[in-house]
Amino acid sequence: MDPALWVAKTGLDAQQKSMQVTSNNLANVNTNGFKKDRANFEDLFYQTVRQPGSRASQDNLLPSGLMLGTGSRVMGTEKIHSQGNVQQTERSLDVAIEGKGFLQVLRPDGQVGYTRDGALQLNENGEIVTSGGYLLEPGIQVPEEAETISIGSDGTVSAKIPGDEEPEEIGQIELADFINPSGLEPVGENMFLETAASGAPEVGAPGEGALGNVMQGALETSNVNIAEELVNMIENQRGFETNTRAISTTDEMLQFLNQNV
Repeated sequence: MDPALWVAKTGLDAQQKSMQVTSNNLANVNTNGFKKDRANFEDLFYQTVRQPGSRASQDNLLPSGLMLGTGSRVMGTEKIHSQGNVQQTERSLDVAIEGKGFLQVLRPDGQVGYTRDGALQLNENGEIVTSGGYLLEPGIQVPEEAETISIGSDGTVSAKIPGDEEPEEIGQIELADFINPSGLEPVGENMFLETAASGAPEVGAPGEGALGNVMQGALETSNVNIAEELVNMIENQRGFETNTRAISTTDEMLQFLNQNV
């Protein structure tokens, strides 16, 4: 079998995976707090026929060698954690993070998840939860008689209780940041999990250190740029077509040899 067929086959696999990444970005263009992915490629190992620097004769060294590549692959996908657009909603439990940081969420298995989706709600006990029903960490419970809820830029949550002149502070939203947020594991439901690559979370109130502020009555939208993704789609398509053409051309060469040699 001609090695060129296998090389082109790896190119087809790589372009197909890259297309899947692009499709996922486009599918989540309206997902709150979604961070787009980027496919990173690498070339595969080389078959060394002649080593660079080896001796061509007793007195001469080869200035370059003969090394044949064996194709490419997608070595990984990287989350791009750039800021998405902030959309005003005027809803009291919607919060957008301006800057670094993630909301902390308590998962049913006891793990803490991290999300940029600030579309918060109340459950049957008056506790603040995500759209998926996961409790905010640390937990915040809103009194049943509360008339309004206020969330400050520093994450302080207050509720206006009938009969009280001043709003009552009922909790504090805390954010978590990571030295390598691209190392977080996306697990769906707008949520990430800590990994060894991400490092341990640094937790604090919004506005502390490098942590961003929170904005009440707003949501962070996806950071997917549709125009950019459409260009990526065209590049993937052209790359796929070119590798397909390489397979077709190699096959024609093999047919010619079989028929004429």
